Amino acid sequence: MLVLVETPAGYGLFRVKNKKLLEVEDANDLTSFFASAEVAQKSVHLEAFAKFKDTKHALDEVLALRESKVGKSLKKFLKKHLLQTDASAQLAVSDKALGAAIRNKFGIDVVFTPTTHEIIRGIKEQLSNLLDGLSAKDRQQMAMSLAHSLNRFKLKFSPEKLDTMIIQAVALIDDLDRELNNFAMRLKEWYGWHFPELSKIVTDNLIYAKTVQLIGFRSNTRNVELSPLLPDEVSSLPPATRLDRVHMLSCLAFALRLLPPSYAQTSLQ
Repeated sequence: MLVLVETPAGYGLFRVKNKKLLEVEDANDLTSFFASAEVAQKSVHLEAFAKFKDTKHALDEVLALRESKVGKSLKKFLKKHLLQTDASAQLAVSDKALGAAIRNKFGIDVVFTPTTHEIIRGIKEQLSNLLDGLSAKDRQQMAMSLAHSLNRFKLKFSPEKLDTMIIQAVALIDDLDRELNNFAMRLKEWYGWHFPELSKIVTDNLIYAKTVQLIGFRSNTRNVELSPLLPDEVSSLPPATRLDRVHMLSCLAFALRLLPPSYAQTSLQ
C-alpha cells in the first residue's frame, strides 16, 4: 500500500513496509509503529517527494485540496510516481472526498479508513525523520508562511467580508453595551452605599463613572467643579454611609475601567 501525505513543503508518497500496520484491528494501536524514528523507518519508507516551488505554489495546491480537487502538481505527481510505476497499488489518502476525486480521475484503488488515517498521522509526526533535508524548524516555518498566505487569500477574495465586518461590529456594540451595563450596575451598587442619591441624579452611565472619578469621597462635592457634569443640587444632599479608603479606591478603579469601553462604544456607533 502507498500513502499520500500532504505537507506545507510538498507532496510525499510513502510505502508501507511493515504489513502488520494493515492488520491492526484497533487504529489507536498504531501509535507504537511511530513511537520513534527508528521504528517509523521500519514501518514505512519514502517513495517520492515533490517539493513546492514557493509559497504561491503551495497556496494554489492547498486551495485545490480545500475543495477536494486534484491540483496540477498533485496530478503530475501521481502520474509520475504511481500510474507509471505501480498503478495497481492501493493509495491511502487523508480526505474521503479527495480520494473519490483521485479514483474518478485515474481509476486508482483509493483507501480511506480509520487505520489509514492513523498511519498518515504517524507519518506526519515523524516526517522530519522520514524525509531527508526537511527539519522540523523548516517545516514549521513553511506551515506558518502558508497559513498567512491562506488567511490573506480568504480576506481578499471573500465576497461576504464586508457583511461579516458589519455583523461583527454590530455584535461588538451589543457586547460592549452589555458589559457597560454590568459595570455600571456594579459601580452604582458599591458607590451607592456611600452616595445613594447620585444614581438618581445622574442616569447616564458614562457621566456617573466620570463623576465618581472626580468626587471620590462624598465630602469633596463642595471642592470639585461639577457644573459641567451635574446639577447644583448634588452639593446640598444629606450625608450617607462612610466608606474607608480601601473601598473608595475600589470604586474609583472600577469607575476607571468603565470609561474605555464607553469611549469604544461611542466610536463604533
